[in-house]
Amino acid sequence: MSHPDSFKSRKTLDVAGKSYTYFDLKEAEANGLTGASRLPFSMKVLLENLLRNEDGRTVTADDVRAVVKWLEDKGSAGHEIAYRPARVLMQDFTGVPAVVDLAAMRDATAHLGADPKKVNPLVPVDLVIDHSVMVDYFGQPDSFQKNVDVEYDRNGERYTFLRWGSTAFQNFRVVPPGTGICHQVNLEYLAQTVWTKDENGETIAYPDTLVGTDSHTTMVNGLSVLGWGVGGIEAEAAMLGQPISMLIPEVIGFRLTGKLPDGTTATDLVLTVTEMLRKKKVVGKFVEFFGPGLSNLTLEDQATIANMAPEYGATCGFFPIDKDTIAYLEATGRAKDRIALVEAYAKAQGMWREDGAGDPVFTDTLELDLSTVVPSLAGPKRPQDRVALTAAAPEFKKALAELQGGRKKSPAAASAGDERFMAEGAAQAGQTPETSPARHTVEGAEHGIADGDVVIAAITSCTNTSNPNVLVAAGLVARKAAALGLKPKPWVKTSLAPGSQVVTEYLEKAGLQKDLDAMGFNLVGYGCTTCIGNSGPLPEPISEAINKNDLVAVSVLSGNRNFEGRVNPDVRANYLASPPLVVAYAIAGSMFVDITTEPLGKDGEGRDVFLKDIWPTTQEVSEIVRKTVTRDLFESRYSDVFKGDPNWQKIDVSGGLTYDWDDRSTYVQNPPYFEGMSMTPNPVTDIKGARILSLFLDSITTDHISPAGSIKANGPAGTYLVEHQVRPVDFNSYGARRGNHEVMMRGTFANIRIKNQMVPGVEGGITKHYPSGEQLAIYDAAMKYKAEGVPLVVFAGKEYGTGSSRDWAAKGTVLLGVRAVIAESFERIHRSNLVGMGVVPFVFAEEGTSWQTLGLKGDETVTVEGLTDVKPRQIMEATIEKADGSKQTVKLLCRIDTLDELEYFKNGGILHYVLRRLAA
Repeated sequence: MSHPDSFKSRKTLDVAGKSYTYFDLKEAEANGLTGASRLPFSMKVLLENLLRNEDGRTVTADDVRAVVKWLEDKGSAGHEIAYRPARVLMQDFTGVPAVVDLAAMRDATAHLGADPKKVNPLVPVDLVIDHSVMVDYFGQPDSFQKNVDVEYDRNGERYTFLRWGSTAFQNFRVVPPGTGICHQVNLEYLAQTVWTKDENGETIAYPDTLVGTDSHTTMVNGLSVLGWGVGGIEAEAAMLGQPISMLIPEVIGFRLTGKLPDGTTATDLVLTVTEMLRKKKVVGKFVEFFGPGLSNLTLEDQATIANMAPEYGATCGFFPIDKDTIAYLEATGRAKDRIALVEAYAKAQGMWREDGAGDPVFTDTLELDLSTVVPSLAGPKRPQDRVALTAAAPEFKKALAELQGGRKKSPAAASAGDERFMAEGAAQAGQTPETSPARHTVEGAEHGIADGDVVIAAITSCTNTSNPNVLVAAGLVARKAAALGLKPKPWVKTSLAPGSQVVTEYLEKAGLQKDLDAMGFNLVGYGCTTCIGNSGPLPEPISEAINKNDLVAVSVLSGNRNFEGRVNPDVRANYLASPPLVVAYAIAGSMFVDITTEPLGKDGEGRDVFLKDIWPTTQEVSEIVRKTVTRDLFESRYSDVFKGDPNWQKIDVSGGLTYDWDDRSTYVQNPPYFEGMSMTPNPVTDIKGARILSLFLDSITTDHISPAGSIKANGPAGTYLVEHQVRPVDFNSYGARRGNHEVMMRGTFANIRIKNQMVPGVEGGITKHYPSGEQLAIYDAAMKYKAEGVPLVVFAGKEYGTGSSRDWAAKGTVLLGVRAVIAESFERIHRSNLVGMGVVPFVFAEEGTSWQTLGLKGDETVTVEGLTDVKPRQIMEATIEKADGSKQTVKLLCRIDTLDELEYFKNGGILHYVLRRLAA
């Protein structure tokens, strides 16, 4: 890349006898970038990125100036820049389709007469296999080994494919199954805070930055690594050398003061921060934390807060480099010369935070005194709906009617066969039979089950399992509870899925793993498990009792996501909580129990035991953490991280430069995106006479749109698998089958809780086909329209596409034949993903307009003209023709936001655009 270096910032930094080239922000400020030193730390990272990548074409001197002009513009978003992250992080659910696309691009390159060897990641890519382990076995010493065996059995085809990818592509590494969660492996090992690369005989140093195919990539912002989640589609473009087009963001400063009170956890803090930032409306903005309170948080606490940026809606939640960053890099076994470079580089660049130094300039700020944080949960179905622990039971009782969907059942509704459980259940919950919910028979069990019973208690997910303080606290709660003879209730499915093997090491070293085992929290695997819907089935008698009696069962998990239908199909209410509270709720067994005032159970002498009796002090926790979490644990666990266990090592790899596709595979198939593709794109056509596939209300998440969780036997995807001789017991999850477009398009819009308003009162992926009026599965209707040559549109409300950065939410949409999505507002990643697949996102141009105000029923047709020469963010008109022939027009804002996005759209998608450039 040619480098004009308009601001004469290229300099040399000598650290411990080694010389590094870097792009000096202080020098650039002296040479015209006045005010650069007052920028937020996260903006300094963007500024350095532009200085280093200035080429006069994708990055101009004006782009660089725009970052400091931001100060004059009072931190308002605006100027479009081309940003190049240092690397890409993937997990296997989103990584498999990316590697499938790379493999398909190699085939297509050969078909276009070019060299398939040209198709390789151009920036380093790490793929961590962490999303495939399911909790089939739990509560037993051999649960981990059994789950691993099932995982390899289920995912053999995918793992063979990924193993091929790790040998076929350059610049591509795979962390095998059973190692850890991608975000924790990133935090503890992959991330370097300052990255280096050798180029033309010199070593260039620059901030470590990344994009990841999981929205919780933001976790690494806690280690001062600027990173966020993108769709698989954007990640593929980044790994193929395309800059990420973005608008210079607003940066909201979040000032922290004070210190967390004894007895509260980082989870309580992050749920408080999430609630505050959701109210502040930070979607599409950077959040940066500052203030004296930072000195009272551990780096792991910072990572916990950074992790949940998708839940508070921000692009990232950034923490600057300071002495804690250096201490963490040392504690986790990073190389000595790297640690020295991080400190020297940060100080040279004005990227080092000191207590008492002046605060940066922010777009806006908010403040939290850490001493006001109280123990909290969030639920029953959104991560931002924080509820103080003291109010959890009464709030659940209030939410119950809505969760029951209007069902009215009183204790008197229990059948005669259930009466023996009434007194027993009430006594266990510390209530009278009159106030406790009706308990129902569980086949073959000595206990009943009722509304509000906690049936899943899971220590899971990246948010908390990278934080030794909360995991040690959970171990101490288990230890104290076990010593008093307490046990989880028999209807609770308990599990522990840490984010890395280091966690197991320090829990064992402290003797806490045996205490957790005694409470049923045996190791079940290293991966996301419950938080992404891989909770595994509930024991059959429990599942049957819940469904037969239409009960509202509850999960309590230490994750970051609790959307409807996500955790388990049998569970309607889901609460996020710290790991020690997960253990406490396993013992209580019901959301009806106010665990702050009512006993959790009785000890061996028959005395009541309360939460305060088993809750550890901050000092108890930190003493164990200091003794057990040591550098040598990280060094030994990460010394051979890409090697894998014997299962991984014995996978046989076939195929060379191109993949040897197996037509019989139900996991990995060559996708149809490049069929019939030529070197020049076909002209874009207008949308004429499109039918409406669905009418959605607000907050349709990518969990609703994208195939996720378990596959129903009687849905289109289940039917397809049965036709391909797959037994329902072997269906696996949608996530595991992401490499097969046939399964995924059948599962798009097929979530069991999605509500298409074209079929009021019906849950699940159902629509009406017009003009026939026939009620069909969305996939079947879409295929019928495709056969008839009819294009499709989707209408939605506000915040369409929030949630995980799921590429299949966009890929599935385009494969169903949807040309446009018309909504009141979009989540950032999903909007960009739709454009990346050639689907137009439109928003209603006039405030207050919605499909409801237009009186749409779903039997209308929609025409949008002018797409042949559309410009970014152009106001356009849609003509809507009703069934009676009357017409109305509505103004739409085209949310193809940038010139780069327009190029992708005209090429039929970002992959086609990149492929044509590579082949040329």
